[in-house]
Amino acid sequence: MPWSTPFDEPITLRRGGSLVTLQQAADYIMKLPEDAQQETRWQVAVEHLINGAETGGGWLMFARIAMLRALNGDGGN
Repeated sequence: MPWSTPFDEPITLRRGGSLVTLQQAADYIMKLPEDAQQETRWQVAVEHLINGAETGGGWLMFARIAMLRALNGDGGN
């Protein structure tokens, strides 16, 4: 699946805006400071985004959930 694949529902960001596609979610993570990107919660989100882009299907849902968990600080840290 292409990185332009949308999530079933956009991910609303607390400070406004939303993440609609796998690519937007990946770009969001890449804009974080390097130390934040290395946190487990963001690494899990990246892994699921990659799986979503490579496989599609149910991985899109897992990618969305991983992003929501990372954004909410609930990623295993």
